[in-house]
Amino acid sequence: MAAEAGLSRERVLRAAVAIADERGTAGLTMRSLAASLGVEAMSLYHHVANKEAVLDGLVEVVMGEIEEAVAGLDAPAPEEDWRTAMRMRVLAAREVLVRHPWAPGVFESRTGTSLAVARYYDGVLGLMVRGGFSYELGHRALHALGSRALGFSQELFEPDGMEAPEEALAAMAEAVPHLVAMIADASHGGALLGWCDYQAEFEFGLDLILDGLERLRGKV
Repeated sequence: MAAEAGLSRERVLRAAVAIADERGTAGLTMRSLAASLGVEAMSLYHHVANKEAVLDGLVEVVMGEIEEAVAGLDAPAPEEDWRTAMRMRVLAAREVLVRHPWAPGVFESRTGTSLAVARYYDGVLGLMVRGGFSYELGHRALHALGSRALGFSQELFEPDGMEAPEEALAAMAEAVPHLVAMIADASHGGALLGWCDYQAEFEFGLDLILDGLERLRGKV
């Protein structure tokens, strides 16, 4: 009874984050959540209606961490250097997402618009407007950035742990010659396909977008 008396929505969601960090969202069930809090599953329903409500809450928790990280930045004023301010904001968000590798999947699975996410994008747009963007270019910029503004993007390949022995690559070469050549070049003929530095690739894509937007700033 003591554990139930101290229960709150915030405490439930923090426990859910801890489980997801350890086991992923597949390991997050109402039963496992209740067990981690030392209560019966029925006690949770006073604070979260079901697992979908828990996942919605996880978005809120992660967005809170992102906003806290952004607020702690020593970034230049957008009027002085919007590009650096934006880059720092996005990479701060990415640091949070890296701590919670399950989070991108949860963000993408939500069908409704979270007010916490909308507020974050409002801040992104506000930064650009202060940096000299028109609302028209800001609109296009939000489309170009997409989820990258939150610190993640859909990866073309996620081959962690997959093996690509030379004979397998040779068998694929006729059908997809350029991809096979790229893999062979990037992996230097090694057996593992997990050769991408995802942080470097994320920053490469981010910089391309920011550089392109800078060229358009004041013209659109």
